[in-house]
Amino acid sequence: MANLIRCITSDGAVMATAVDSTDIVARAEQLHKTSAVVTAALGRLLTAASMMGNMLKGKNDTLTIKIEGDGPSGSLVAAADSAGNVRGYVMNPVVEIPLKENGKLDVSGAVGTQGSMYVIKDLGLKEPYNGFVPLVSGEIAEDITAYYATSEQIPTVCALGVLVNPDLTVKKAGGYIIQLLPGADDSTIDRLEENVRRAKPVTAMLESGMNIEQIVKEMLSGFETEVLYTEAPEYKCNCSRQRVEKTLVSLGEKELTEMADEMPEVEVKCHFCNNKYVFSKKEIKNLIKK
Repeated sequence: MANLIRCITSDGAVMATAVDSTDIVARAEQLHKTSAVVTAALGRLLTAASMMGNMLKGKNDTLTIKIEGDGPSGSLVAAADSAGNVRGYVMNPVVEIPLKENGKLDVSGAVGTQGSMYVIKDLGLKEPYNGFVPLVSGEIAEDITAYYATSEQIPTVCALGVLVNPDLTVKKAGGYIIQLLPGADDSTIDRLEENVRRAKPVTAMLESGMNIEQIVKEMLSGFETEVLYTEAPEYKCNCSRQRVEKTLVSLGEKELTEMADEMPEVEVKCHFCNNKYVFSKKEIKNLIKK
């Protein structure tokens, strides 16, 4: 099970969220049968979405991040609730491209460096909040940082990482988001910048045996910190037959009638979990009546 922690410094100047998302990313790889570089890309996005969803205040609030880059992976989507539970999918799950010169997976090569990232927050209001930024690098962490700086004007440090085993299973995955709160002074900024500068990659810290609380303390070295809460988020899809029925009904009478006339049955597959829902001709006709 994944572990997520949210902390604040005692002076109220810095907020930090971190997650060990290994189990979440491993489940995504099992469901979508992704190649190594796509596992890394989707895993980073799922990790970010879990933390960002957990930052939402309302119990029923949700968040969706969509990246549309010019790389071969195509669109990537991750959706999270306020407990940090998350689900996601990618348009092209198998992409084979060369490693970077340093031997690392080329996430930006798979995602692309040209395109956009969209953040949609459903806060229970009349209309959802929509944020948008051009892709900065396609490495995802830098794009998340740019989103907060541009759309929410919050100085943010984001680190995300996924280690993939030679057999394509997930070895480690995790990340953190650290944000300056109003009132942070220059000494706070300098100390945080120094911590970030000397920090190891988050997956290296996880691989060394550090847990999420230890990683946060490492990143907030020199600050007194208080743990606000911990969570155990999961890869969790909320699809159901009832939800699919509502989606079909929304297509309208004309399209449903054509389906019933032309097909012996209708199969709908969930992008997030690959569950299949099959509707007979009779069931489609019953939906028309609704």
